[in-house]
Amino acid sequence: MSTLPTAVLTELLSIRLQGSSLEQLLRRYIDIAQAGVPGMDDVSVTLLRNERPFTASFSSDIALRADELQYGFGYGPCLDAASSGEVLRIHDMRDEPRWPEYAEKVVRHGILSAVSVPLPLQTDLIGALNWYGREPGAPDETVEAGVEIAAHVAVAISNAVSADDNAKLAAEMQTAMASRAVIEQAKGVIMAQNRCDAEQAFEVLRIASMGRNVKLRDLARDIVTRTAKPA
Repeated sequence: MSTLPTAVLTELLSIRLQGSSLEQLLRRYIDIAQAGVPGMDDVSVTLLRNERPFTASFSSDIALRADELQYGFGYGPCLDAASSGEVLRIHDMRDEPRWPEYAEKVVRHGILSAVSVPLPLQTDLIGALNWYGREPGAPDETVEAGVEIAAHVAVAISNAVSADDNAKLAAEMQTAMASRAVIEQAKGVIMAQNRCDAEQAFEVLRIASMGRNVKLRDLARDIVTRTAKPA
């Protein structure tokens, strides 16, 4: 029996896998995971193939930083959860003995707790659904809900892989990487114009994207294009 709130479960079950790109699907799951799981703040999806990690979707700039710090060290909760198949939880990063160097770095970015749930994928692709908290503590409810949501995410990824196997997934990941590059450029423009930090710039982009009902990468590309044009 599901432990998720009825509204969250209804949202998950309403997602149609056909007719949407993997990028679009993961974005929807990220939004549900962020809004529907109590006690945590930021969410990401980590995928690995041939031991090469990649953040396929993320809710905030700080979630992306928390992932990429692990890629730099070569270890951390999301990488270890993906490879071990075990749920990993950090109640307080300031007292974390398993990944001390990573914990010390990520605390400086305001992350004090984390939960990483492995994705039950039946392919050579592995991954994890990650929650990051700005406060210590990782509630049991987060783990229980995380396991259920991770199962839905895994179905979406498996469906994308089986639809056109490696070629489609590779194309999706290339698109996501290109999107990341233009989003970073747009963030730089917003930071310069508004004298804000990277996380605030990302939030401006995200809210504008939702308000205008356009994809985040399309809005970012428009900002970069307009900025590049001579006055």
